[in-house]
Amino acid sequence: MDLLAKTMEAGYTRVLRPVLFRSEEGDPEAAHHKTLQRLSTLAERPRVLDLVRRACAVPTAPVQVAGITFPGKVGLAAGVDKDGLALKGWSALGFSHIEVGTVTPLAQPGNDKPRLFRVYDSTGIINRMGFNNDGVEALATRLRAVGPLSIPIGVSIGKNKSTPVDDAVHDYLTCLRTLDGLADYIAVNVSSPNTAGLRGLQGREPLGELLATLVQEASQLSQARSGDPVPIFVKIAPDLKNEAIDDILEVAGHADIAGIVATNTTLSRDGLRGADLALVDEEGGLSGSPLTRRTRRIVRYVAEHTVLPVIGVGGVMSVTDGKALIDAGAALVQVYTGFVYSGPSLVRDLNRALG
Repeated sequence: MDLLAKTMEAGYTRVLRPVLFRSEEGDPEAAHHKTLQRLSTLAERPRVLDLVRRACAVPTAPVQVAGITFPGKVGLAAGVDKDGLALKGWSALGFSHIEVGTVTPLAQPGNDKPRLFRVYDSTGIINRMGFNNDGVEALATRLRAVGPLSIPIGVSIGKNKSTPVDDAVHDYLTCLRTLDGLADYIAVNVSSPNTAGLRGLQGREPLGELLATLVQEASQLSQARSGDPVPIFVKIAPDLKNEAIDDILEVAGHADIAGIVATNTTLSRDGLRGADLALVDEEGGLSGSPLTRRTRRIVRYVAEHTVLPVIGVGGVMSVTDGKALIDAGAALVQVYTGFVYSGPSLVRDLNRALG
């Protein structure tokens, strides 16, 4: 590790992270939004942004996935910047792509607060956010205003809480249509544990209908604008049995899906320790270190049973974790909780290690 990397790591973990974790009276969600606001403001200051970019820069080799050129292998996972508030800032931190969302047709507040908990002893997070977002029209407007960026932008799409599961296809279609021509890829989120009934869409029949409909619509939309169809990925849960994964992969293959995002947060509480055991009954999905081995297993299984590219996400807390997902068959990796705990130095170290 070079001097700059050591300085970045120490500066974040010893100085900035303690300040962030104590800010907003210790409210993780409020601190998260405050950080997004600051990064958004930073992005409007070109000189400062350039300094950040140079500090975080590491040479990386481009990667082709689903017809998209990614300048590196390390991306920002969905959920960090749901509404695309700081799009210009993320690339300066070294990310090769950003997945915004999950976004829904209509704006919605999400689940009741508190709904975000740091499990510090376990280096993780429990959340039950519930797709809180400004709605797909607001995101589309923001993407148009920002214009083309230097890195690909993916958008995770979902259904509104008020929409019955039987009518979910309509919500996903609305998001796809609204974002056509604005997103480099679409990730179909049917795996969040925080919207009632949503994971039921991972079943063979409902998922088959949903994915086939979206792929067909993407093709029709592309013909209307004389371009290529937007690649569609499907994001799966880490709690699935192998048989259920087999069904998803078969359905995805028949539907001509572009790839798999593995995985989302887990309902399991394995891996919680110390003071975090007091939060074991909090509802929501768990991310971070407790998810590391589970994600690795799912990524390996998926990669061994399909030719579709895999984006590995979940429990990437270190260079070792990132390498393990690539070795397991992932074409790209994404970080969220690891970034919260380790800051930009994790992205820089991953970029250096993964090339």
